[in-house]
Amino acid sequence: MANMARPKDQARRRDELVTAAGRAIVRRGMTGLRVRDIAEEAGLSAGSVSYYYPDLDVLVLEVHQDAVDRFYWARARAAESEADPRRRLVRLVEAGMPADEHDPVSRVLYETHLHASRSRTHAVLMTALWDREVSLYSAALAHGRDTGAFALRGSIGDVAANAVALEDAYGLHIVGRNSSLSVPRAQQLVLRYLETETGCELPASAPVRRSRSRRY
Repeated sequence: MANMARPKDQARRRDELVTAAGRAIVRRGMTGLRVRDIAEEAGLSAGSVSYYYPDLDVLVLEVHQDAVDRFYWARARAAESEADPRRRLVRLVEAGMPADEHDPVSRVLYETHLHASRSRTHAVLMTALWDREVSLYSAALAHGRDTGAFALRGSIGDVAANAVALEDAYGLHIVGRNSSLSVPRAQQLVLRYLETETGCELPASAPVRRSRSRRY
């Protein structure tokens, strides 16, 4: 029985280490990240971390994948929660911005996305998230067009890509503690862009809501 339970225990331990590594990245960043930093967050020895993850890069890649999945599915659930096409866009914008400069998932994403310039596997994850986010906006815009709520000025793909790029840019300033840009202001700027492109007045953004868990 003990041998049968071991794979489950190993999976649980690896999951705990992904969480600990995420916390280490949030606290210390990617630059100079050490096994010892992750071990301290996990309450384990560095040897225990290396036992489960002999290659630190593999662990960091799993953290990146985990953050991508959490971020995307939170956005997807936010969009699906609204049938009205106008409110759906608002929810997408809310879910696409960091809650504040301490937002852990957003900080992990920005740190690991930067790592993509030196790693093809991380670049693949960054690209996948981009494509999935653009697809969420594309679906929401098409829904609004098909129901007659939106009168789109540009192509759906262009508007969707620009919306994601704006969110990424403003989000970087938010997690970078730019005191001249608040979260509500950043949300408003993206919504004003979408209003221009859809020819539709969008409801005011509600206080930031988050359905993704604070794992890190």
